[in-house]
Amino acid sequence: MKIDVVTGFPKLLAGQLSESMLKRAQDKGLVEIAVRDLRDYTTDKHRTIDDAPYGGGAGMVLKPEPLAACIEALQKEGRADEVVYLSPDGEQFSQRMANELSLCSRLILVCGHYKGIDERIRSLYVTREISIGDYVLTGGELPALVVIDTLVRLVPGVLNDGESLLTDSFQDDLLGAPCYTRPVEFHGLRVPEVLLNGNHEEIARWRATEQQERTLRRRKDLLEPS
Repeated sequence: MKIDVVTGFPKLLAGQLSESMLKRAQDKGLVEIAVRDLRDYTTDKHRTIDDAPYGGGAGMVLKPEPLAACIEALQKEGRADEVVYLSPDGEQFSQRMANELSLCSRLILVCGHYKGIDERIRSLYVTREISIGDYVLTGGELPALVVIDTLVRLVPGVLNDGESLLTDSFQDDLLGAPCYTRPVEFHGLRVPEVLLNGNHEEIARWRATEQQERTLRRRKDLLEPS
């Protein structure tokens, strides 16, 4: 999988992409992640990427020319399966969507900033719009990192224990079961005995029951027919 991230603020992405699982995935050659600085696609001496909105009002809008130049250049390198714009009015990101996107060979993620991007870029180039929640952030860099982290862990070979993916929250529309590790007792609270008896069938049943009960208590909406 190759992921290109288009942003005017590449330093916002550098730390996360060079740590932990994302670094290992890149080092193994399982994923290629390239951060594209929007300012490299400007033509004026000030490397301007934003301007005031037509019609007045507060805030700034990312200009169409550098965005178009960047996306077109990337598409010439190899056609992307999706050009994704991270936007608060996009589709709600979900595990199901992540599973689908993880099958793509190449993605372009476009990060807005300030008031967003010129609408013509959305009309001409963007094929999908994604929101990570009903709130507004300064830019699309944090949502892009959320999407990248979610997708990369689904790529075969990235996680040492691929089976752990099957027990993640939302993979079966349920929340995950409670997790425990050593010590057996901590501040007067003990690990449930079923997890200590070595009976894997009983443990599997316990976890399945806990998943159902936790989902019912915390996210009843997940159990409702779609």
